[in-house]
Amino acid sequence: MGKGFFNVPIAINEPVKSYAPGSTERDAVLTAYRDMFNSKVDVPLYINGKDVITGNTRTMSPPHDHQHIVGTYHVAEKKHVEDAIATALEARKTWSLMPWEQRAGIFLKAAELIAGPYRAKINAATMIAQSKTIHQAEIDSACELIDFLRFNVQYMTDIYSEQPESTSDAWNRVEYRPLEGFTYAVTPFNFTAIAGNLPSCMALMGNVVVWKPSDSQIYSAKVIMDVFKEAGVPAGVINVVFGDPVMITDTVLSSPDFSGLHFTGSTFVFKELWKQIGNNIHHYKTYPRIVGETGGKDFIIAHKTANAKQVATAIVRGAFEFQGQKCSAASRAYIPQSLWKEVKNHVMEDINSFKIGSPEDMNNFITAVIHEGSFDKLTKYIDQAKSDSDANIIAGGGYDKSKGYFIEPTVIVTTNPKYTTMCTELFGPVITIYVYDDDAYTETLKLVDETSKYALTGAVLATDRYAISEATRALQNSAGNFYINDKPTGAVVGQQPFGGARASGTNDKAGSAQNLLRWVSPRLIKETFVTPTDYRYPFLGA
Repeated sequence: MGKGFFNVPIAINEPVKSYAPGSTERDAVLTAYRDMFNSKVDVPLYINGKDVITGNTRTMSPPHDHQHIVGTYHVAEKKHVEDAIATALEARKTWSLMPWEQRAGIFLKAAELIAGPYRAKINAATMIAQSKTIHQAEIDSACELIDFLRFNVQYMTDIYSEQPESTSDAWNRVEYRPLEGFTYAVTPFNFTAIAGNLPSCMALMGNVVVWKPSDSQIYSAKVIMDVFKEAGVPAGVINVVFGDPVMITDTVLSSPDFSGLHFTGSTFVFKELWKQIGNNIHHYKTYPRIVGETGGKDFIIAHKTANAKQVATAIVRGAFEFQGQKCSAASRAYIPQSLWKEVKNHVMEDINSFKIGSPEDMNNFITAVIHEGSFDKLTKYIDQAKSDSDANIIAGGGYDKSKGYFIEPTVIVTTNPKYTTMCTELFGPVITIYVYDDDAYTETLKLVDETSKYALTGAVLATDRYAISEATRALQNSAGNFYINDKPTGAVVGQQPFGGARASGTNDKAGSAQNLLRWVSPRLIKETFVTPTDYRYPFLGA
């Protein structure tokens, strides 16, 4: 790490470990996985620096072995949420005055704890709770979360160093104050890094937080809080509640001290929260900040000059890593007729080589989808495609939930560019491909732009630079993260700030200074050194 403003370490991206056979990190994570899988953990609420046991518990099971119970978590009642709000507001009195470098030290320590003693544990928890392969867990719960924590400190110091011009007779300076009141973080199941980043980035800027993780991610959320506690996050700064999302959200949004929502999840839920905040606007002491990253119907379009093997790899990795449960996952692709046969052969060859099962077996590239509700939704669309005349399943289509929620990677080819799975967000290992005439590239770009209400990620593959340039212009509003000759997934903190617009969110770019600026309220201070004593200006007089 280098040195930045006031000698704070400047972030660099955490290296990804290989977990190759025989490596020490592979042995460490497998040991942690087996220990955690075969023991039972009890996860309390965390309010005012204390574990809160409610007695009302629910069980936690891995998606790839849903009969096996790895632990329980406690469910909050309304009074617990009210306690979390009250203790956050009390903690704000001291936390908001904490020198910024002291806050930075806490979260830099958290990054080092994850990079070192907690790495195997947080990866194993993510493998168990979210059924990620070790590679997917490593790039998420270890590397990306470490990067968020380190880079956010750098971004904070950069923000604070941005100051207005001063003159010889007046000193102008800006304070980047935390928001008045408390903030609310709502995080998804699919990325442990997102779950850690949303509450911590707000806390880093001096805010206090009520955090509601996804019920399907509580196991790894507990590890995040264990790290934060050991790193020294003071009592009341980040409070964690689990349970009924409607009750928790209603309680939070009904408080006049609510000042900000940091959300990642479904488009429908985000819109409902926005509406609820709007309906309560006269009740709040300040206008709440609203930041959200939601769904996607992410695309790949190949030009006739693209390399077929590269296109196939972009499809296979983009659509099927982590069972297609990344919000950036490729779920629709547009392939030119002249390239289709070769692309199809490569895709089929890759899919036929996949092994499916538990992430504990590191021969498996595919594991389970997150829960039964997701499984049932996905299989409904797969079964529909089997019977529709304008759709043909050329790979996959099978599924089995007897032990885990396993769905075969499925490729649907359609003759209808507006077929339902070309338009509907599925969040699973299903991609739909439309084969277009080579000469219809311009028309197909227009089709890509108009087909989906989302605008999160997308990719173009071509060797013709004019084709790349045309796609970049035509699809400027279709994706907040646009990839040239790559898959549309895999944004790296500090390199590809992430977010989209349209129905995909507010595009406030997690992993950048833009996001942190949403969680501060600047105050300009002008200090005059020689104060005037006469109101008269020179122009006055005869």
